[in-house]
Amino acid sequence: MDKNNSLKIAFPPIIHQDCTVLLLGTMPGERSLQLGQYYGHAGNHFWKLIYGLFNLQPSLEYTERTSFLLGHGIALWDVLESCTCVGSLDSQIRNATVNDFARFYLAYPNLKHIFFDSKKAEEFYRKQVGFSADKSYHLLPSPSRANAGKTFEQKLEAWQELLLYI
Repeated sequence: MDKNNSLKIAFPPIIHQDCTVLLLGTMPGERSLQLGQYYGHAGNHFWKLIYGLFNLQPSLEYTERTSFLLGHGIALWDVLESCTCVGSLDSQIRNATVNDFARFYLAYPNLKHIFFDSKKAEEFYRKQVGFSADKSYHLLPSPSRANAGKTFEQKLEAWQELLLYI
């Protein structure tokens, strides 16, 4: 496949049976895929936002970050299982295949509150998976540095909604 339009495969979910909140992105960006870590790009505010909800600084260790999420009942995954994409912008996604949410929700029945961290993630989910009456759905401002329309403080204020469900 052409390097400029490469096939991207998402990571497996970070989850355990007690999680009640699911944070969904669209697809890991280039840097995240290189590192094998969700939200690996240093300019992405995701981890700073998660820790900021508790007035803490993010750990530098990825395993500590993921344990922190799970310790608060928050699971992490992406809407897409695979796609082709030039670069990391959601607007460049083509040939998208969504993850198998029917099977996922059967395996993790405690997930009741679904948060999307981008409009594109919410759009793919709504169109290809659909909303169900037994879950609540919420759209957060993107933590990406490409979302320059909001300051970090504005993003953190909006992300405070997560605290209502954990």
